Amino acid sequence: MDDAELIARPRRGDEAAFGSLVTAHQPAMLRLAGALLTSRALAEEATQEAWVGMLRGLDRFEGRASLKTWLYAILVNRARTIAARERRTVPFDHTDDARAEDPARFAADGSWTQAPVPFTDEVGERLDHAPLVARLAPALDVLPPAQRIIVTLRDIEGLSSDDVCAMLEITPANQRVLLHRARAGLRRSIEASLKRDG
Repeated sequence: MDDAELIARPRRGDEAAFGSLVTAHQPAMLRLAGALLTSRALAEEATQEAWVGMLRGLDRFEGRASLKTWLYAILVNRARTIAARERRTVPFDHTDDARAEDPARFAADGSWTQAPVPFTDEVGERLDHAPLVARLAPALDVLPPAQRIIVTLRDIEGLSSDDVCAMLEITPANQRVLLHRARAGLRRSIEASLKRDG
């Protein structure tokens, strides 16, 4: 189903269609809210408020962005409101990590030109990603908040650079810096974890 139909059915009062939307998007929205807020309870509150906001705004959805992007924008706005209320705002600047990574390890689009240790073996064969996935959540947790949010939106949720910049109200240059530092920080954490565990 395309986005227009996914929205049309709840507009007509189809509760099952709304339930399907929640089932499809709730886990990712909780992950994103968790990257924006300081506790699971606040993340759940923001997510619930985002669903209410989505229902109230069904008639205003024009399809200029994807349904997923629209939902995430509502969620980011709700999370920012909650963070402000809790007096725990997250600054989106590029000064939160003074350590730079070797630019040769990244292509112009921000992807790795030299894969981190767990992705390939000595002859370049792809390796099992299970050890990497197990190490990803702790590595995400130690990133500065602005970097964690950017990498969650771009690499985990798959949103475009333009969507992320619009959603977070940051410049493309700032987004690139934050994403680069987040990816570099994740790589460092995962590689260090793999070395510790031998």
